[in-house]
Amino acid sequence: MHVSVSSPVSAAVSAPTQADLLDFVRRTAADAELIASLPLDPEGRTWVRLEGPGGSEAWLIGWPPGTGTGWHDHADSVGAFLTASGELKENSLAARLPSDGWKTLELTDGVDRERRLPAGQGRAFGRHHVHEVLNESTERHAISVHAYYPPLPQIRRYSRTGQLLRLEQVERPEDWQ
Repeated sequence: MHVSVSSPVSAAVSAPTQADLLDFVRRTAADAELIASLPLDPEGRTWVRLEGPGGSEAWLIGWPPGTGTGWHDHADSVGAFLTASGELKENSLAARLPSDGWKTLELTDGVDRERRLPAGQGRAFGRHHVHEVLNESTERHAISVHAYYPPLPQIRRYSRTGQLLRLEQVERPEDWQ
């Protein structure tokens, strides 16, 4: 006799991985009709919520020239994003930060990473990945696809002056949906 029982272990096995999320954003960014359907605003970022794989949260985002996210992380979520058109730049920290209990950290030398992501290029990232994403073009919008799992429980926003990183704000889903 075979009995099928749903357990937390089997549920965890079906959760999308960073590779699954990267595959999703790559396939979604290749949908020219979807990318062209995003309304673009010359003043600020625009976004549309998408249905991500395995219960993940996904977004199609338009970036006017000269816009960016500021320094932030996605808390306990893993994620992936890919530039569908234009070019984005990601500045990130190659350092694991404490997840809670701090307001200001002095970063060590050598933790800064810079990555240029032209159309068709993207990346996956793990939990507590601190970065900022920018459209440095002075004349062209960029469009990107993002996916996170589990759906974003919060976003922590930081300010940075030199090597000093300061936690400024914690946003919850109701703040951006």
